[in-house]
Amino acid sequence: MKLKSFYLLLALVLASCGGAKKITNIENASAKEIIAAHKAAAPDFKTLAGRVQLVYETEEKLQSITVSLRMEKDKNIWVKASILGITIAKVLITPTSVSYYETVGKTYFEGDFALLGDWIGTPINFQQAQNMLLGQSIFTLNPSEYRSEIFQNRFKIQPKQQPPNFIHSLFLNPENFKIAMETLAQPNSDRLLSIRYGDYQKIGDQYFPSTISIDTSEKGATTKIEMNYRKIDLNADVSFPFEIPQGYEEIQLN
Repeated sequence: MKLKSFYLLLALVLASCGGAKKITNIENASAKEIIAAHKAAAPDFKTLAGRVQLVYETEEKLQSITVSLRMEKDKNIWVKASILGITIAKVLITPTSVSYYETVGKTYFEGDFALLGDWIGTPINFQQAQNMLLGQSIFTLNPSEYRSEIFQNRFKIQPKQQPPNFIHSLFLNPENFKIAMETLAQPNSDRLLSIRYGDYQKIGDQYFPSTISIDTSEKGATTKIEMNYRKIDLNADVSFPFEIPQGYEEIQLN
């Protein structure tokens, strides 16, 4: 698509989106306007309940599991993983802690976010995990510190000055200001994080991810996570049952 045609299409799309943050001058849209539109696109809900098909792959294992996901926004993220209807693990994440147990090896963990970072392959906190699940940037975007451009028919957001060991790029879909891809490279640590989103599903007037692909690498070790949302219900009455069974052995992280 020619660039001029892209601007025309983008203007038509934005004009038709009643709930979207208005950007009237597409070609010269500022980073401030684009970031404000992205923040305005964050879903507003009290609770979320969903089913997710998840594939987890490292050099040592390849696992496909069914996940029941529940969220109380800004308070709790609850996950139950099952294979063939049998619960194999539960996770409860709050803004201050991560609790986990698995039924095969009968182990558990209670502590900070180190375990979550081990699973994903990069350090992460509660807010970043929540944003990742919702198609929002995992980093705080200060408009005065970022610049924007049009790249391959998407808005590309980058810091005006990239720190030498923290290269951050964000690509936003023009039709809904949700993330198409977010990357973080730390060359000195030989670490790379890439989060890619497929199509978004519209629930009411809000957009939620349909698929999420997370790829991380650090010093040659890679982790790949593919998430496919099967169903999402908003603002239903949900609970977050979590109790570590008796006799389980505590995981000790190095």
